[in-house]
Amino acid sequence: MNTSLICLLLLLLPLLASCVDTKVYIVYLRHNDDDNDNGKKTLNEIEESHVSYLFSIKKFEEGARSSLLYSYKHSINGFAALLTADEASQLSDMKEVVMVIPSHEREYSLHTTRSWEFVGLDEELKPNQVNREDLLFKSQYGKDVIVGMMDSGVWPESESFSDRGMGPIPVSWKGICQTGPSFKSTHCNRKLIGARYYLKGYEARYGPLNTTTDSRSPRDMDGHGTHTASTVGGRGVPNASSLGGFSRGTAFGGAPMARLAIYKVCWPVPSKGKEDGNTCLFEDMLAAIDDAIRDGVHILSISIGSTSPIDYTQDGLALGALQATKNNILVVCSGGNEGPTPSTVVNTAPWIFTVAASSIDRAFVAPIQLGNGHKIKGESATPYKLPHRKMYQLVYAGEVVNADVPNTYIAGQCLPGSLSPQKAKGKIVFCLRGNGTRVGKGMEVKRAGGIGYILGNSPRNGAELTVDAHVLPATSVTSDDAIKILQYINSTKTRTAYIYPGKTVLQVKPAPLMAAFSSRGPNAISPEILKPDIAAPGLNILAAWTGGNAPTKIANDHRRVKYNLLSGTSMACPHVAAAAALLKAIHPDWSSAAIKSALITTAGTVNNVGTQITDASGNKADPFQYGSGHFRPEKAADPGLVYDASYTDYLLFLCSRGDLKSNPAFTCPQTTPSTQNLNYPTFSFPQLNGKVTVGRTVTNVGGKGSVYFASVEPPMGITVKVSPPVLHFNRAGETKSFELTVEGSWKAEKGVYSFGWLTWSDGIHIVRSPIAVSTV
Repeated sequence: MNTSLICLLLLLLPLLASCVDTKVYIVYLRHNDDDNDNGKKTLNEIEESHVSYLFSIKKFEEGARSSLLYSYKHSINGFAALLTADEASQLSDMKEVVMVIPSHEREYSLHTTRSWEFVGLDEELKPNQVNREDLLFKSQYGKDVIVGMMDSGVWPESESFSDRGMGPIPVSWKGICQTGPSFKSTHCNRKLIGARYYLKGYEARYGPLNTTTDSRSPRDMDGHGTHTASTVGGRGVPNASSLGGFSRGTAFGGAPMARLAIYKVCWPVPSKGKEDGNTCLFEDMLAAIDDAIRDGVHILSISIGSTSPIDYTQDGLALGALQATKNNILVVCSGGNEGPTPSTVVNTAPWIFTVAASSIDRAFVAPIQLGNGHKIKGESATPYKLPHRKMYQLVYAGEVVNADVPNTYIAGQCLPGSLSPQKAKGKIVFCLRGNGTRVGKGMEVKRAGGIGYILGNSPRNGAELTVDAHVLPATSVTSDDAIKILQYINSTKTRTAYIYPGKTVLQVKPAPLMAAFSSRGPNAISPEILKPDIAAPGLNILAAWTGGNAPTKIANDHRRVKYNLLSGTSMACPHVAAAAALLKAIHPDWSSAAIKSALITTAGTVNNVGTQITDASGNKADPFQYGSGHFRPEKAADPGLVYDASYTDYLLFLCSRGDLKSNPAFTCPQTTPSTQNLNYPTFSFPQLNGKVTVGRTVTNVGGKGSVYFASVEPPMGITVKVSPPVLHFNRAGETKSFELTVEGSWKAEKGVYSFGWLTWSDGIHIVRSPIAVSTV
């Protein structure tokens, strides 16, 4: 090797080393809300000030500029940059820097219309049937409320995003329609009024986007973003259905005249299939929230979350959502899909509206006939049926695996490459849920030559049946029925079965029930704040789909659909965002906390057979599964009383936790209120020892001259007292305060939560709040 080349390599080594060692950090600066000069600064001036920080730790200005990914002005006062650990340390030592947070390694991902009829909103009412007290009518279908969708983008050609009959874009809108390959400015209209995409954080971590799998534009090549956006604000599209004609009817969103603003922040993970999920980077999401605040959105719908709870000061969504709340933007988030394990609910900050997932009264029945004469209920949305009406040989997947597959529980899960074509060909294969994806298991059965596929739930999934557009005749069964099928397989050598073609069945009872996958409380970050807040439809929801991806999201599935069935708290979140948009249209002067309170205190806990909502296994559900209950938008329009809260209240809450890094300019009082005194519409008392009293304030948003009486259903072994027990209101807008005192007794089971309810009623309105208590 010649001397000049050696010298060149020696010169490049430090640069190469720094490139290898750099990663994205978010640098949080002291907030300058009270600094008038800062408020007048342009984005360019703010960027220059951020570059100056970077220049102070880097040798060259060019390096400082190239390392800056985002400058934040509205969500936080700070920036995202590529830094070495040493550079991050140097910045954190500066007086003006509050904290330096490393971007989390794949912490955030997407939480993957009969539902509107089920909750009492039906756009198809004939003119002579319109009730002027109907929520859709009163809200003018959410007219001119702007909902921001942080997700995987949008498929603008979908009929759900037609702007027919919509008026001019609201003058308050300040956003843009960002173009890119396959996305033109004309793709935005009076329905899709804005679209942006955020790639800098993603590409800093993974390198340039693979444009064969996604588009460098707001276009949705995944499907999730299109699905959630149309659930919020999709226009009525008659004769819509999923593949195979399932769930046929008019598809429409909850607020069909609301405007939609798209913020694409989620992208495919390199070397992984889209069916395995995607990633949404901390710094990209903060940039999207920053723009959404400036653009003028009223509601943010975010079906994204971390895989496990994160402390608020380290959580990009929580940090950005707090600043959105300061601007009176209601942030609605999915609670996660890690249920039924306790303490898995995410997006738990009290300024975030956290949504759990439930079912609706629709099923996709595809029964199984076993050779012993027993018929087992199954569900499926596959468009395929067995070629002949006859019994086929039935095998358990663990019996037909390749020789190199260990004889364990995993053998029965139909994982990619596990099945032997010689053993599986022409047979119906019974697979178990667990590792891998549901649709991927069916793809493996088809690869191995199986004629059909039965998917058996694990005990964890219970009776919850999630349907998919499988690539061959298939059906899913409950965990109890899975055991029956295994018992039949083990009882005889001549096992046969037939899978009936699926069909849509309405008015199923009981409904709703809580989805097993829906993440549960208690709140792992702040157990004194009850989470989730509310439940909404999230199981087998039909909505618009992308033309750029298969309904299964599997790469070698080349089918395309306009509407698709999906399940997850991702689907529940936009239901609540749409309901919030309707309330915002009726009550434009209400705060984000008031809208949230109205939905929480009017939620229901009774199903369509008049009994308590259950979980997927038929057991009585509780507030750690559904929060205050299943949302009822019609009731929320006139809640009677609301528990209001301001940005300052949330800062005081953070003071009480010792977490006030979100706004260092705010001075905490010498004596901070208990976190349990945040004016929240629910109550939680973890590790109660003796007696605790908390205060709340309610605002009358009903009629004048109202008198509300308190009634209590105490948790088991707990005494609850309300003082005063009667509240007199002379006018709308008047506030009254009360105290709630809880005390444990010897009857309370130690370390176990029990639940009760506080209800205020004036004979017309019922304002209901759950109470969760555990004693030590």
